[in-house]
Amino acid sequence: MNADSQSFRGNKAALPSKPCLGCARPMTWRKCWAKNWAEVKYCSDACRRGKVPKGKQGSKALHG
Repeated sequence: MNADSQSFRGNKAALPSKPCLGCARPMTWRKCWAKNWAEVKYCSDACRRGKVPKGKQGSKALHG
């Protein structure tokens, strides 16, 4: 176990986060991103492909 998973202990507020470059919504650290968190830039494949309409950036309707 690494330091991130040991400090988590069920408290999601303790996880690091950063904004998505595609939609500007905050992304919270995920275990699958543990090895490359510094390189993660987008929250989803849609944001990576640039499919988020410019007028809808940050809208809750796009992400549920």
